[in-house]
Amino acid sequence: MQQKFYEEGNSIKLINSSVSGDTTGGGLGRLAKNLKKFKPDFVLIELGGNDALRGYSINLIKSNLEKMIALIKQNNSKVLLMQIRIPPNYGQKYMLAFEKIYKDLALSEEVYLLPFMLEEIGINSELMQPDGIHPNKKAQSLIAKDVKKNIDKFLLINQSN
Repeated sequence: MQQKFYEEGNSIKLINSSVSGDTTGGGLGRLAKNLKKFKPDFVLIELGGNDALRGYSINLIKSNLEKMIALIKQNNSKVLLMQIRIPPNYGQKYMLAFEKIYKDLALSEEVYLLPFMLEEIGINSELMQPDGIHPNKKAQSLIAKDVKKNIDKFLLINQSN
């Protein structure tokens, strides 16, 4: 994705601070240090799925995301929040409450909500690992293309801001 931005004449520098298997608590714990180190113009939060897969409370997940958003805003960075979805085997009530976190935060915190990156990929078994949750190597370029498209939309909206 970085190369695509450069090819288009966009000098955005992408920094991936993610940790495989991480939770909102882990992300929150590293955020202040990363904000200080990198001084980003914007931060994409793509966390919460592992919290849900561990059965963490909806309130804890939402609280951690709220704290992250507040910290990012305090550092004068813009926030992009990615919608996350979980498999239905966690129960309809939990699944719907979990998915609602992101929509609610996007509205209440006035942050840009990106659609779930696996919306189309997740229904194609050829693009998923055997666990049915994680995308495989073939899916990576499709994910990057989709995420980039949504970042481009965000950048277009924020050019005048």
